[in-house]
Amino acid sequence: MKFSETAILGVVVIELERQEDNRGWFARAWCHEEFAVHGLPKDIVQCNLSYNEKRGTLRGMHFQSEPHAEAKLVRCVSGAVHDVALDLRPDSTTFKQSWHTELSADNGLAVFLPEGIAHGFQTLTDGATLFYQMNKPYSLGSIHGVRWNDPAFKIKWPLTDPIVSERDQAFPDFNE
Repeated sequence: MKFSETAILGVVVIELERQEDNRGWFARAWCHEEFAVHGLPKDIVQCNLSYNEKRGTLRGMHFQSEPHAEAKLVRCVSGAVHDVALDLRPDSTTFKQSWHTELSADNGLAVFLPEGIAHGFQTLTDGATLFYQMNKPYSLGSIHGVRWNDPAFKIKWPLTDPIVSERDQAFPDFNE
């Protein structure tokens, strides 16, 4: 695995190192020791899948608050998405900044998101599926979000007229 820092402090892109032959390829997608070497949380307590039927589906921007703030490793295993990380850590040098990349089944990239980072994505294909690994379990009372189009963040989404849930549309304006 290759680990690359991004413009957002603590957000890391993880690239597969594929071993290919005439049958296809094999790659480690997660390794306890490699994550420890790079100073990333090495304990996974929950894994989730997010299936998205339609191109243009937008989910975000979600996070869990303390004491259930979670770090996530996100990978697209089917289709492609425009993936966005938003720094909501007030003491961070990248506070209120966003960063994005394309995650797809073809490129095999994963993004590590530390605690305090809101996450969202917009599907670029029908049938996009994301696989999440988290270091903390889901906690219903700790789920929060900021609106995907909040002017405080100026996030640029690639597709107009997104498919957004009522909950994600109803998040209030960001208030520091």
